[in-house]
Amino acid sequence: MSAPAGKPEAKSGHTFRKFKDGDHEWGSLQEQIFAGDESDKCPTYVHKTPPCQASCPSGEDIRGWLNIVRGVEKPPKGTSPQEYAFRRSTAANPFPSMMGRVCPAPCQTGCNRNAVEDYVGINAVEQYIGDYALEQGYSFQAGADTGKRVAIVGGGPAGLSAAYQLRRKGHAVTVFDDHDELGGMAKYGVPGYRLPRKHLDGEINRIIAMGVEVRTNTRVGTDIALKDLESGFDAVLIAMGCKAGLALPVPGANAPNCISGVAFLEAFNQGRLKTVAGRVVVVGGGDTSVDVVSVARRLGYVENIKETERPEFVVMGHTAHDVSAMAARQGADVLLISMQPIEKMNAAKHEIEDAQREGVKIRGSLLASKVLVDEKSGRAKALRVVEVDWSGGKMVQKPGTEMDLEADLIVSAIGQAGDLRGMEELDNGKGLIAADKFYQLPKRPGVFACGDIIRPHLLTTVIGQGSIAADSIDRYLEKKEMAKRPKVDVHHFNLLDKLREVNLEPAPFESSEANGPRPIDQGLRGTSLRGKAVGGFAIHNYEDRGASEVCKSDELFLGHFPYQERIQRADTGPSAEEVLGHFAERMVGLTDKQAVDEAKRCMSCGMCFECDNCVIYCPQTAVKRTPKSEATMGRYVYTDYDLCIGCHICADVCPTGYIKMGMGDH
Repeated sequence: MSAPAGKPEAKSGHTFRKFKDGDHEWGSLQEQIFAGDESDKCPTYVHKTPPCQASCPSGEDIRGWLNIVRGVEKPPKGTSPQEYAFRRSTAANPFPSMMGRVCPAPCQTGCNRNAVEDYVGINAVEQYIGDYALEQGYSFQAGADTGKRVAIVGGGPAGLSAAYQLRRKGHAVTVFDDHDELGGMAKYGVPGYRLPRKHLDGEINRIIAMGVEVRTNTRVGTDIALKDLESGFDAVLIAMGCKAGLALPVPGANAPNCISGVAFLEAFNQGRLKTVAGRVVVVGGGDTSVDVVSVARRLGYVENIKETERPEFVVMGHTAHDVSAMAARQGADVLLISMQPIEKMNAAKHEIEDAQREGVKIRGSLLASKVLVDEKSGRAKALRVVEVDWSGGKMVQKPGTEMDLEADLIVSAIGQAGDLRGMEELDNGKGLIAADKFYQLPKRPGVFACGDIIRPHLLTTVIGQGSIAADSIDRYLEKKEMAKRPKVDVHHFNLLDKLREVNLEPAPFESSEANGPRPIDQGLRGTSLRGKAVGGFAIHNYEDRGASEVCKSDELFLGHFPYQERIQRADTGPSAEEVLGHFAERMVGLTDKQAVDEAKRCMSCGMCFECDNCVIYCPQTAVKRTPKSEATMGRYVYTDYDLCIGCHICADVCPTGYIKMGMGDH
């Protein structure tokens, strides 16, 4: 199969083949089909978690909301598909507009569509859902009041995610934050051209509107003691993030013009930093370092700037820039170096490519060894680096490759730590807080922690932690035992909940004890506990393995899916010549039609999407469509086992891996 002209070819070998070359001796087709009667296996319907969802640290039901957008799963009467998709998405993550823009999308890396030609643009559709919800003014509803009060330290994505989930459960929430506004690293660490503030603030305000009390400019540990929160609330969640950037671990790194990437971005996002220096060297390799170099290119520099207005003094909060001088800005020479090779850098690939297009120079396999300081001024004048080799599997310095990179400003973006002043007893020795798998602090009943303060990671990771922490807090408040977390810890499709939504809940099961003995051929071998489940107390041959198994591409009939080019969002990012002063958003969202068409590329791994292959190809007409009055998502077909001969053709042609041959050992 050839791709359209100018487009990449579909991946070779992607078509499912039941037989290998040479397996062509069939004999009688009739005999082959009826040989299936010797099998004791019949089809059953097994729901598994798709790899996109299993790869999502927030645990979103991605397959679910994609199927809603594409029109396979129908919303309740009176609800638009967009709102229904929004509700499904935000059951796990209340920030679809934000995460559709800035998440590095591990879900897309895991997407089984990669085995055909290219991943589904999950981020793009998520942004569409989030932006639509903000335009329509969709709100969240709090649960019935429980009378319990929870204090949350930190109003970033982790704390707000937990606040949202706790309010849904009916618990009162007060958020303490040491900034003027909530948002944490999303607001003070991510530039506005990547995440427009109207979208971020809209999603934050939607959570606050659930009845969340907010106390800004209040630092727990200094303005208020942690012990006062412990005594004044029923539970405390520490989600304060990591706002202290790590300095370069090399001699001379204490020079005044050696600053952290976290401090640099906060000064920019607060509007204080308006220019940088002529030669900027950034050490890193992750998303923070790429944000720093991209901002530096946009800010540029001013020649002969006042000593008091050097960027390091502004970043440290000692002074402010004179706006009138900004008209004389010129493009800065910005270099990003990484200890890893460029292709191994942790930053998202498209962010690296954007930075390079904007004029940032990037060099990999360089290790910083020393900051060279000017003896007269005491300021850094260069960064000494050495080339490293990774060919042996670990880093080895290459002798004789040292070089000095001249710099007017050196930014360290190599990691972060928490600022635990006033709460030093919680420090695990690494500037972080230790917690168990339920996010409880050991030997500190009622105190929990989640987010970067446990381990700095992605925004989507801390949002997922906030959700799990909220569940743990709820169990603590209700005096319930902490439940074992499932192997695949996500918000996955629940057929029973779906049946309840459409008023098709199974009838109560009346056991044989209540109705007298039941003949074994009826109770175990007949249709009452198998097949169509006479009495309506069972879901027809449906098995839910979503909490324990992930549906892999080799379980799918990939030949069902033709080459279909991914619909990409338009990127209006500037060139190197245009980047100075360019702070407009780079991505243009999908239209309604584009969002639906891209969602249709989803292969619905592990869940029926109503393709009819099993109905069409069954030689015995044993596989039938469920009557419309009884059908819903996940309940589209059933098997008449009086007709089934166990030929397994339905399982072979199922493109989603939903049909498995089971029910053996008659």
